[in-house]
Amino acid sequence: MIERDAASVGQLSFGPFTFFPGQQLLVEDETPINLGSRARAILLALLEQQGEVVSKAQLIQRAWPDTFVEEANLRVHIGALRRALGDGQDGRRYIVNIPGRGYSFVFPVERSDAVGAREMPPALAADSPSLPPALARIVGRSETVQQVKALLVEQRFVSIVGPGGIGKSTVAIAVAHEMRGRFSEGVCFVDLSALGDPQLVPAALAAALGVGLRSESPTQSLIAATRAKPLLLLLDSCEHVIETVSHLAEQLFGNGGEDLHILATSREPLRVEGERIHRLSSLDVPPTRANLSSAEALAYPAVQLFVERAAANLGGFQLTDAEAPLVAYLCRRLDGIALAIEIAAGRVESLGVAGLASRLDDRFRLQLQGRRTALRRHQTLSTLLDWSYALLPPFEQLVLRQLAILAGNFTMDDAVAIIADDEATDSEIVNAVANLVEKSLITADVHGLQAHYRLLDTTRAYAAVKLAESGKVELLRRRHAAIFRDALHRANLAWEIQPAPAWTEDHRHLIDNVRAALDWAFSPKGDAEIGVALTLGAVPLWFQLQLIAESHQQVRLALASTDLDRAPHIQMRLQAVLAWSLMQIRGQVDETRTAWERTLELAEALDDRDYQLRALWGLWSGLLNQSRFREALALAHRFAEVAARGSDLNDSYVGYRMIGYILHLLGRQTEARRYLEPMVKGYVVPITGSQIIRFVFEQKATGRCFLARILWLQGSFDAAIAEIDDIVASAEASDDRLTLCQVLVQAACPVAFFADDLVRARRFVGMLVDESARDGIEFWQVWGQCFAGVLMIREGDLSNGIKSLGEALGRLRNISYGVYYIVFLAEYAAALAQVGEFDRALSCLEEALARSEQNEEGWFAPELWRLAGELAALRGGTDAGGEAEQRLATALNIAREQEALFWEIKAAVSLARLWQRQDRVREAEALLAPLVSRFAGSLDQPLLREAAELSDRLKTAASPVGKSKYRKPLDGPATRTLQ
Repeated sequence: MIERDAASVGQLSFGPFTFFPGQQLLVEDETPINLGSRARAILLALLEQQGEVVSKAQLIQRAWPDTFVEEANLRVHIGALRRALGDGQDGRRYIVNIPGRGYSFVFPVERSDAVGAREMPPALAADSPSLPPALARIVGRSETVQQVKALLVEQRFVSIVGPGGIGKSTVAIAVAHEMRGRFSEGVCFVDLSALGDPQLVPAALAAALGVGLRSESPTQSLIAATRAKPLLLLLDSCEHVIETVSHLAEQLFGNGGEDLHILATSREPLRVEGERIHRLSSLDVPPTRANLSSAEALAYPAVQLFVERAAANLGGFQLTDAEAPLVAYLCRRLDGIALAIEIAAGRVESLGVAGLASRLDDRFRLQLQGRRTALRRHQTLSTLLDWSYALLPPFEQLVLRQLAILAGNFTMDDAVAIIADDEATDSEIVNAVANLVEKSLITADVHGLQAHYRLLDTTRAYAAVKLAESGKVELLRRRHAAIFRDALHRANLAWEIQPAPAWTEDHRHLIDNVRAALDWAFSPKGDAEIGVALTLGAVPLWFQLQLIAESHQQVRLALASTDLDRAPHIQMRLQAVLAWSLMQIRGQVDETRTAWERTLELAEALDDRDYQLRALWGLWSGLLNQSRFREALALAHRFAEVAARGSDLNDSYVGYRMIGYILHLLGRQTEARRYLEPMVKGYVVPITGSQIIRFVFEQKATGRCFLARILWLQGSFDAAIAEIDDIVASAEASDDRLTLCQVLVQAACPVAFFADDLVRARRFVGMLVDESARDGIEFWQVWGQCFAGVLMIREGDLSNGIKSLGEALGRLRNISYGVYYIVFLAEYAAALAQVGEFDRALSCLEEALARSEQNEEGWFAPELWRLAGELAALRGGTDAGGEAEQRLATALNIAREQEALFWEIKAAVSLARLWQRQDRVREAEALLAPLVSRFAGSLDQPLLREAAELSDRLKTAASPVGKSKYRKPLDGPATRTLQ
């Protein structure tokens, strides 16, 4: 008997298996076996008391120490454990059910202490979060898995094709697990079986990829997401949405990255360019022979599968010589179809092998030969499932057909809630679900803290027909919608208190059923009131899964579905969601502004301060993007006034950030800093979802962005660099792509270029290009192209840099985003001047100066005037020196007024060079010396070193010795470059 103190046990061995209690790991011949935490706890309890009966109560206490659960939950996990161990295969017995008492582990167990125990095998690489666990063993498919794997490596696009139930998904998942080490991005598994509407295919793929669809052209976003890194895309169960999947798969394969591999499962080929077909054959079955022995029958995979599944369900089935011909007959009559064999094996317990064989007459023969149309395919599946359905007790039939209303994954609580039978108790429903799991009509995933269940797509389609025949479809659809409306309500209560990542993990499984409920609610027979509640409840889920386009579509349906004038509070919330989604997918268009204005109007009428702030922020953002800074500043102060009437200091700090940002853009840097510094110091970053979602971007990060820019402009160079490095690191760690892109655009890239730090610039621009490609959003991609063009120019690739930046400026104009446009225009002008295109350069600078003056975008004005002065000197002509000096003096004066030391130093260096060329050395030296002295001993930045070196040369030239030694201007060809 095993000692019960397992803490000191190094390993527990039985047959080909070893269990490591300390690591909670079961391995078979060096291969880790995928078990959930509940199953591991049950296994350890049985191993500790090998040979003894462990009561069901004891096992439940070990697996669910703080939770009351039905006995059926234990049965589900015992069944999963038996399947993982191959209980009953090759005559091996591990776990035996002792009726009325409990379970016993009957196989001999060897105990080894931690000291001297063999080493635990290296753990396998972590699976993709979306990829279902591989089966512990796959009967009869090892060679097939290797064939598909080799074909996928060579061709990159493979469809596994075959009849329903033959094992396509099993093979595909096994291939994916074997190949996941080849892909840095892992394996993206997309279960299409839950989708009832082909239009949801892009959204399902986007959710699995972790890509937000904020665009009305989802294909481009998905293509962009597949270009960055090696990726295996597994599209499972394509047949019912085959037109949409075929088009999308062809586009992804043709236009995605060269390291994109696609593996699809379908009952018919996708018939698209690049696809290679692997037709999955049935499992091999024994020939017809009366004296077939059990050993001979077990040489065939179909019989192996039957025996293994029967043993897992019966808890000890062993194939005898007498039964071998009957089992072979069953497998032949089922044509080696894995699903049919599993269903049949699940009935051995109640019918026996002989009774099962006698029932399998001509009425149940499966017609699987040859090419089948969709209608015949459904008929075939119906024939298969009719047989299984007829064997179920009436109540299990009711449970199976009513569960067809559920889409995708569901919990046991969902199942209990959906069943419409006034006489059924919760325990009876739980037991019925457990029985259907054991009979392979429902799949169970027990690899988490909460078990999730799912009907196979074929089973669900069949059960849906039976549900329609029962006349209870509409009753159950209404009940289903109400259940998931309430589930979203509970989820939103958790959203107020739970950290967003944990909340998302706990609630992402709701999305398929929410979609199904919304489809019904907004249908002619639906209930728009429930639909509106579902829409509002789903907003956090859409936000966290980045399904912005889906959110936009559904909120439009909600707004159009009913008269909301009598429900202004609901209309206010819907208008806010509409505005927020429009901001992401279309930008600050008129429709966005109208939605925010309507939100504000309703919020003020209702005296709802929260939505007043949301609307004011949205309207402020629109004015900011249009470079209407004075109006934006007034709105920011209005936001601060409303925030001050509340008790949440964070709202006031958001107002400070809005005001500080506008003041910075207006060139009032010291004032801006007085708002931004207390905001950055006092703002508390929220961790719960409800606070995170209010203003889209993480507010402290954006506040730090503009503070970093001001620090740089005012000469705190080291502090600014440290700030941007820390902001980027924090945004990366938070896995918040929207905020990361904002940080890169607003601070990291600009400051890196201000510093002429091309190492940082390459890193930050590369990150921005990669992140914007993942979602395919034009807004961020344009910024990435602009900064990439600037980088090429700074690195000396003028031809390609000018071309790229010129194209990007055109795109930036098309999306009507004005902020920072003048900076890119100035960079473009400087590059044009370097290649001698002075007229075009002058035209660009004049446009930038006009926009700066018109919008009062003063923060960059000193640099524009400095570049204008440099350009005047380069062009030459009558009084070029006087014109250049006037413009450089203007730049210097504006910089001093703004207390922007960085611009002041740049303007002073340019003016000193001009005076040097005019032989006004003493004036030039007097201009630079005080600025250089402020940074004595700290000349890490290229601009400071340049100023110091020029000052030293001017000082030498101004001395009597220098005058006689240096008769010509000191600067050579460098003076002919606009810097």
